[in-house]
Amino acid sequence: MPRHTMAQALNTALRDALAADPDVVVFGEDVGTLGGVFRVTDGLTREFGADRCFDTPLAESGIVGFAVGMTMAGFKPVVEMQFDAFAYPAFEQIVSHVAKLRNRTRGALSVPMVIRVPYAGGIGGVEHHCDSSEAYYVHTPGLKVAAPATVGDAYTLLRRAIDDPDPVVLLEPKRLYFASAEADLTVGAPMGRAVVRREGRDATLVAYGPSVDVALDAAAAAAEDGISLEVVDLRTLVPFDDEAVAASVRRTGRCVVVQEAQGFAGVGAEIAARVQERCFHHLHAPVLRVSGFDIPYPPPKLERLHLPGVDRILDAVDRLQWDDRVDARWAVAP
Repeated sequence: MPRHTMAQALNTALRDALAADPDVVVFGEDVGTLGGVFRVTDGLTREFGADRCFDTPLAESGIVGFAVGMTMAGFKPVVEMQFDAFAYPAFEQIVSHVAKLRNRTRGALSVPMVIRVPYAGGIGGVEHHCDSSEAYYVHTPGLKVAAPATVGDAYTLLRRAIDDPDPVVLLEPKRLYFASAEADLTVGAPMGRAVVRREGRDATLVAYGPSVDVALDAAAAAAEDGISLEVVDLRTLVPFDDEAVAASVRRTGRCVVVQEAQGFAGVGAEIAARVQERCFHHLHAPVLRVSGFDIPYPPPKLERLHLPGVDRILDAVDRLQWDDRVDARWAVAP
């Protein structure tokens, strides 16, 4: 299969969607002539015209509000928030209108729009450029939230998001934009279905977005010490694949949730609670979380200390092993 970067896969998904459906439009700050800060929309204006892919004023609330109006007129807008924290001015529109319009109109109106959010850290960005803001969106009923971790899923999840009758927030890991991989750019697994990226028997690492590669690196390192870790890539946070996650944890008996965002009241806390509720009698140790620290995103030279890395994941895995050895209360009969 040919190699693609994640940015190329997203660009191809947009190009294919624009070609397939005349109601699809793409807009945001600098997405037209420039092709976007990360060049995800490169060439789309030239190929489809300025009425299908166009620049907007620097006004995120206006961008999303305009998109809501376009859905009422039958369009399927795909809007870009230039960076994760830039989306906050649009948050009132997202929570009060994008997420609630179908319910407010008793199903008479849907909001088939996609909000693309370049998200998370690892690029040495300054303040307001590296937030992991997924908890805000997943806590908002009416939104679907997806976070691709692979080139193939970037294509798949964007195409499925555009075709979805409800609003989707697509969290695109910035540090993976230019990582390349062999991928067949065709529509794959549906939203709401997690996948096992690496099979294992001793513990499950649950991750999403940019944390999946870190979890895989940790699993490879653990294997050198004879510890077999299974890595589950959630792919979508809403809807959440309880069945796949629970099945993995029931096989391994242990679970570590990895997220780049701050730990307190984050997505990882929800995952840990769901695993505990569904797998209590299969657990050999408490469900643990590895996350960013509960601080504002640090300056670029310090972000390596803030982001979850292989060592912190392996430390959590060691705690799982230790809890099982010394505290019989966590032991479960086979």
